[in-house]
Amino acid sequence: LMGLANLVPGISGGTMLLASGVYPRFIQGIAEVTTLRFRLPSLAVLGSVVGAAGLTIALLAGPVRDLVVEHRWVMYSLFIGLTLGGLPVVWGLVRQRGRALWIGAAAGFAGMAALGLAQASGAGTGGLGGSGFLALFLGGTAGAAAMILPGVSGGYLLLVLGQYVPILSGIDAFKEALKSGDLAAATGPFLGVILPVGLGVVVGVVVVSNALERLLARHETPTLGVLLGLLVGAVVGLWPFQEGVPPALGSTWKGQVVTPEVLAGIPAEKWPTAFFSPSAGQVAGAVGLVVLGFALTALVARLGREAPAENG
Repeated sequence: LMGLANLVPGISGGTMLLASGVYPRFIQGIAEVTTLRFRLPSLAVLGSVVGAAGLTIALLAGPVRDLVVEHRWVMYSLFIGLTLGGLPVVWGLVRQRGRALWIGAAAGFAGMAALGLAQASGAGTGGLGGSGFLALFLGGTAGAAAMILPGVSGGYLLLVLGQYVPILSGIDAFKEALKSGDLAAATGPFLGVILPVGLGVVVGVVVVSNALERLLARHETPTLGVLLGLLVGAVVGLWPFQEGVPPALGSTWKGQVVTPEVLAGIPAEKWPTAFFSPSAGQVAGAVGLVVLGFALTALVARLGREAPAENG
């Protein structure tokens, strides 16, 4: 479940851990391992969750990427519902609802909305920041930091940062190269994607998540307010009615003039995106998918509330 959550923008890995009833033990395991306390129960929990999540990501990265590239408005509509469905999860964690909560929420909304608008403004130029080592490292750090917090989607942060499709493509290319036994072909995606993202994930888990845990312990209300603002602001960057558009002949793409030969070599997932006017059917479909996504995340949240009672 956690692996699926980190593939799909809008679903929080932390929410999935809550649903399965292992969230407290997982957080405790991270705290112990990062302070060099190695107990077998905690290692077993971390190994089980991380191993299963990694396997799920490796097996499903390609199919999920293809759905986003080929059916963007459908998937984005679903992602909006999944994202908003995380609101009740975080809201349920709030114990004091005062000025500090709303100030934090406003700050979180402003930050995430700014990211979404910046990404939208870059829609015609292929996104933000490229997919170099630093951008992928930061993407891995942000994704890892978000994935363990209930209600915050690491996959969504990667989507807004423009690193979602490149990372999934790199994982899928690495997997296919290993399946074919071509180690030379696996070197490129490993050094170009897997390594920087992996290093970022380590930093995110060890440094950022521990810092956020301290904030939740010492300044719980404003921190939860920020998380609420991030969830609402996330919708700004997920306007569903956009599609991939091939670069025009004669335009410049990554420093080279687009010719028929160059265009043929540009994969669809790297095409710039553009907004389009939806039909009535698409609007109705989008609304239905938003409701479906919200219901799915709300169902997971309900399971998360029931699991602690069942576990005693």
